[in-house]
Amino acid sequence: MAEQVSLFDGKKFMWDGQEYDDKEKADEVLKQYSEKGFDVKSCNEDGKVLLYTRRVVTEIETDQN
Repeated sequence: MAEQVSLFDGKKFMWDGQEYDDKEKADEVLKQYSEKGFDVKSCNEDGKVLLYTRRVVTEIETDQN
């Protein structure tokens, strides 16, 4: 099983929870994450492709009563 959290270039990325059997499918999902504003890293582990994502918070909403 993959690590839930990995560091790439000193930045924390979270595993998306999926093990992709082929690079084409992983690349398709990677593109979708990127279009939604995520930083994405892929790596190979035990013949599977794993995706790790992160997104920097740019705006914080607060609920003020």
